[in-house]
Parts: sequence; structure tokens; C-alpha cells
Amino acid sequence: MLEHLPSWLGHALRNVRAGPDALAVAQEGLGVAERMMLTSPAFADGARMPPRFTADGEGVSPPLVWGDPPPGTARLALLVEDADSPTPSPLVHAVVWDIAPVAGTLAEGAIAADGEGQAGRDVGRNSYYREGWLPPDPPGGHGEHRYAFQLFALGDGAGDPGGDPGRSALIAAMRGHVLAAGLLIGTYSRDEAAPIGPVGAAVAAG
Repeated sequence: MLEHLPSWLGHALRNVRAGPDALAVAQEGLGVAERMMLTSPAFADGARMPPRFTADGEGVSPPLVWGDPPPGTARLALLVEDADSPTPSPLVHAVVWDIAPVAGTLAEGAIAADGEGQAGRDVGRNSYYREGWLPPDPPGGHGEHRYAFQLFALGDGAGDPGGDPGRSALIAAMRGHVLAAGLLIGTYSRDEAAPIGPVGAAVAAG
């Protein structure tokens, strides 16, 4: 949808962004107490994501790796949002609920609609009201977009977001029960010079 905006309009909207303060991890009342390790073998924190994971490539979800959650964690939840979407709220690229509360991984392409190889977790709705991974597709000329991969460790008191949860239901279920959170930022842009950053060292977009 946003990728179809003409570049001149993308340039005109460069200063129109949801902003990092609108990300779920920045919301008051979640109860975040600690930070978890969250990384990807495909890109470094703050570096450009390879096109393979975007609408310009195969459009599969990137691989993720995380460390041990704190004691008392009952489940993990993942929310991926675009902090720079030219919309009032961040565009949601993925929701995954009820991940096992242990150190683990999500393989490349693992964020897919329920029933497509999922095991023990519920993949919710992205901003297009579809289950699975919404590949990044920022407007041309809008500048660098920051895609925030947010992993939450939740205590026993977390609510039930219901079947096929979206962002609002997920945040409501987590509120006050987040023991720790991991944050990984991947960037992407169109119509601008922006070399892919090597894993282990972020490379600024040109």
C-alpha cells in the first residue's frame, strides 16, 4: 500500500512519522523491568535489513535469536512495528503470541499464518488484518524506516488477547505484566543510497 506512493509524495511526508514514542515497548503501564537479549544473524541492531525480508525481495520474516527470559516468565510475545510509518500509529508487521518461555529462535520465514508449520504459538494480525509477516514496503523518498522487533517476557498474570490477536489486544493483555523486553532495530528505505550493514556493525544509511 505505502510502496505505491509516488516518490515526490514520500519526500513531502518525510517529517510525518508515528515516532519511536508510539512503539509498544515505550508505552506506560506495561511494567518493563529488565532488558532481554534479542538479535538476528541476518542483520545487526540498527543496520539495514537485506531486501530478502522486504517487499522488494522474497518477503519472508527474518531469523531471530533471544536469550533466557527472567524467572517467572510464563510466555513470550513478539510485536514488530514500523516506527517511521507516515500514520498516527506504527504500522504492525507481525504479532506472535504464546512463545515458549525459554531462550530460543524463530527461523527465517517462521512468522507465517497459523497452520503453516506453527507449533505452540499463535500468529496474530498485522496492519493489513492478515496473519503472518507483513514485509516492509516504505514509501520511496520517505527516508529511512526503523522496524522495531520487540520481544516481551510475560508473567502469569498476563491476560488472554483472544484468537488471532492484533496490536491493541496484545498490548491490553500485556499491560502491567511485562517482566523484561528485548528490542532489535532493522532499517530499510527506498530510492536512497543505503548499503546493507554487515552483521555485528551497524552501517548508517547514506
